[in-house]
Order: sequence, then structure tokens, then C-alpha cells
Amino acid sequence: MLTNLYISNIVLIEKLSLQFGSGLNIMTGETGAGKSILLDALSLALGARSDTGLIRNGCDMASVVAEFDFVNDTIKQILDENGIDYTDGLILRRTLSTDGKSRAWINDVPVSVKTLKQIGDEVVEIHGQFESHSLLDSTSHLGVLDEYALMCNPEFIICAQQTKQAYNDLHESVKHLKQLTELLEKAETERDFLEHNVAELQKIKPQIGEEEELASRRAKMMDAEKNAAILTDAVEVLKNNGNSLDEQICSVAHILERIKTEPNPYGEQIDKLYDAASVVAEISEQIHPENTDIDDIDSVEERLFALRALARKHRCNTDDLAKKLIEMQDQLNAIDNSDAELKKCKTDVDKYTRIFNEKAVVLSGLRKAAAENLRKQILTELPDLKLGSADFVVDIQNTDVSINGTDDVVFMIKTNPGTPFAPLNKIASGGELSRFMLALRVALNNPNNKKTIVFDELDTGISGATASAVGERLNKLAKNEQLLVITHSAQVAGFADKHFKISKQSENDKTTTSVVEISGEDKINEIARIISGAQITPESIATAKTLIKN
Repeated sequence: MLTNLYISNIVLIEKLSLQFGSGLNIMTGETGAGKSILLDALSLALGARSDTGLIRNGCDMASVVAEFDFVNDTIKQILDENGIDYTDGLILRRTLSTDGKSRAWINDVPVSVKTLKQIGDEVVEIHGQFESHSLLDSTSHLGVLDEYALMCNPEFIICAQQTKQAYNDLHESVKHLKQLTELLEKAETERDFLEHNVAELQKIKPQIGEEEELASRRAKMMDAEKNAAILTDAVEVLKNNGNSLDEQICSVAHILERIKTEPNPYGEQIDKLYDAASVVAEISEQIHPENTDIDDIDSVEERLFALRALARKHRCNTDDLAKKLIEMQDQLNAIDNSDAELKKCKTDVDKYTRIFNEKAVVLSGLRKAAAENLRKQILTELPDLKLGSADFVVDIQNTDVSINGTDDVVFMIKTNPGTPFAPLNKIASGGELSRFMLALRVALNNPNNKKTIVFDELDTGISGATASAVGERLNKLAKNEQLLVITHSAQVAGFADKHFKISKQSENDKTTTSVVEISGEDKINEIARIISGAQITPESIATAKTLIKN
């Protein structure tokens, strides 16, 4: 429900903060006090078209903030699509500047006005002379009737789900048949192409992860080749063109041993030379470039480059080549077995068409039964609302196959005998339309509905018993749903759970509109004013006390 409404610099309103409650929120005030301004401000926060004429004279910008305490599944989907958190409910904010620029936010995240309106249509339904939401849009009537049918018959949801499943099965079978037919139409021109590519892929037998493995092996082989060259250079140095380094060292030691002095002064050096020769000889034996682990790098590179070439050809990753092979094999099999496959597809389409039609017929029957119940219920409401000459029907016509069956639903009404039925939005009188929408809403009263419903012009042209009947129905509807009602009727105002008085003040060439919640004596006096006008009398006070129900 709508919990708070903050308005700044809208027409005659400077600053205004309202806290609404559940149930029936009534707003009253003298003509011209500014009741319509509240609706204009709320509509702006819900995504209505902006108008710079709403900005208070002398101000550069106007703003409205509307806070709600619930988020349904449809709203969650919209918020998720826009990356908006909704843990703490909804805050819709709209600003309008004198240069015509309008900005919108949902939970402090900037959004388009279109997105704001999507959310606004889900949280508030306005019925008035110039505005209407939801129920006047014939595209919503199927969903509304289905909600009512579910309230009448809990098995309706099972039938609706079965119809949905049957439609999905039919849709998939038709899609498969279409794809197969299109494939067969170009089969002959593609057969050679498919056979060539299948043979090419079968020959190479691509494996998932093979490219990475081959690239790693190739890199290791290239390193091994470089290492072998380095080792060869080392061996060449050790051999020194045929004369190994250890032999050269020994030759030096032999020369030194020829010194005649006893003891030989180079004895220690001679021993070290023999030790060095032994170490060098050992090292020479351990270095064998020809034993380095080098595979056939040419074959590895050939396969690696072949895989990459095929991947480029088929515009995929090398890991997807195996999947591509299966796909093309399936296409070839489909061509080779086209007659049998085509026959099976057509059989499936026929089967699912029959199942869908059976489920859709049952679903349509449940809708028609619910439509008749809805008509009877609404017709019992209309006489007390001064709409005794009106009639209502739910027009259900066959339409294209869809996930909802084969029904097109439009709510139709006529307000005078002898005139043809017409869609709801063709009713001329704002008062008649609002009262009829009240009757419809009472009939559709859903305890799970969390929308805020706004009624304006509801009491146009009525008084006495009719006004009391309107108040009673509003009171009944408000048991499950939050209502905001602007009224001139004392009988309607008497049912208020919360009562707001709208008034206008002028001082020093400055006019402002204020809204305050009233109760007790103030509430009695306001209802008495509605009854008797500006001059409140003891009689109107007494009458007002009898009208207050809550």
C-alpha cells in the first residue's frame, strides 16, 4: 500500500507530507481547495506525462516522492531487470523543472519515465474523470477474469497450467517441424558441403582440450631443441676439435712431471690437474645432446595448426569442433532420414494440437462460467449505485492460439437500455464510470491484492441512499485493499478509516493548499460542513455524528 506521499512546489502546494493507512482514506474539502492537485502529484510520481504547469509559480523545480510497502512478482521482475534492490519496499521519486526536463528514480536508482510508469501501474489504480489505470485497458481483462475464475474454482489454476504446458509442447513441435522443413528445402545444396566437413572433422577427430595440450607440447619441444643446441656447443668446447679437454689437462700434468728437481715443486699442481681432468672427463660422459627428449615437432605443429584452421573455418573454438561434428552429422542424418523424421514431426504437431485444443476448450468453459458469475454479481451491485439501467457482459471471443488458450476477453457495458454494449472506456460520464468500476472492484475483491485504488468523481450526481450505498461498498472493498477516495459526499466520508481535510489559504497575495488528517470533533465538523455548507448548524452536527461509521 501507499504509506507516504511527499509533495514539493506542485501548483498551490509548497511542502506537504502525508502518511496514509490501510483501509479507507477519505479526502474532502471545498470546491477549488486543491483536491485534484493531490491526484496530479501522485500521478506524476507514478510516471504520468509531465506538465511544467504543475510547478508552483516562482519555483524552478517541483518534486514528488511516493513510498510503498510491498513488491509483487511483476514488480520484482522489472526491478531485477534494472538492477534495483527492493529489500525495503519501493520509493518512487519524480522531479520536474521549468525547462521541461523530468527525472525519475526508483529506490534512488535513476530510471526512465517508462520504467517508472510500469511500476506505477502495478502499485496504484486510479479511477477518475480524466485518468484510469488497469481495468480500462482491455488487454488486462483476460488476467482479471482468470483471477476471478480462480477465486470461484480452485481447480482453474490446474487447467490453466495444463493449457500452458500443452501450448509449450505444441509450440516446440511446430518449431521443430518448421526447422526440419527449412532444412530439407536446402538439403540437396548443402549435402555435399556437410559430407565434406563431416569427413574432414572425422579424419582429424578433434578432442576437447587438445589445442591447449598440443600448444604446451610444442612449446616444450621448441625449448628442448634450443637446449640441445646449447649442449652440442658445450660438447664441442669440451672436445676442442677432437682433443678432449681432459686429455689436454693431463698433457699439461705430464709436461710438469718432466721437471728434474726433486721433490718436484709442482707436485701439488700436478695432482690438482689430474683431479680436474677426471672431473672434466666425467662431465663429458654425462652430456649427451642426442638423448634430449624431443618428439616429432613437425607432426605436433601440423595437427595444432590444422585444428586452429578448422576452428576458424567453422567460426568456433577448437573445443567446440567435436560438438560441431555431431551437429553436422545430425543434419546429415536428418536429410538421410527426412521422410521418417518429417512424418514423426507432423504426427507430434497433430498430437499436441489435439491436446492443446482439448485443454483450451475446458479452460474456456471455466472462464465462461466465471464470466456469468461475475456478470450476476455486478448486476446485483448496480441498482444501489444509481446504475440500475446499466448492463454488463464479459465478451469472450476465439482468438489466435497462445499460452493462455484461445480466448480474447473484453469487459463490455451499456448504461442505457436500447444502446449497444461498448468497452468500459467508452462510458461518457466520469461519475458513472467510477461507480461502475467500484461495483466491478467489489465483485473482483481479492484478499491478495495489494494495489492502492484511487476513486475520484465517485459521488457525481448522487446523494442520499445512493451515496450511502457507495460508502458501504467502499468500506467493504477497503477491508482487503487500500483506498484513496476524494469525495463531496457526507455519507461516503462517514466511512473513513483516515480522514484528510484539504483547504486553501490566501495571505499577502500568496495562495497555498494544505492537507491535514482530522479526527474527533474536527471530523464531525467537516462532515457537517459538507451537509450544510459554510454555515454549520446543530442539525448538521447531529446528522454528521450518525454518519460516522469508523
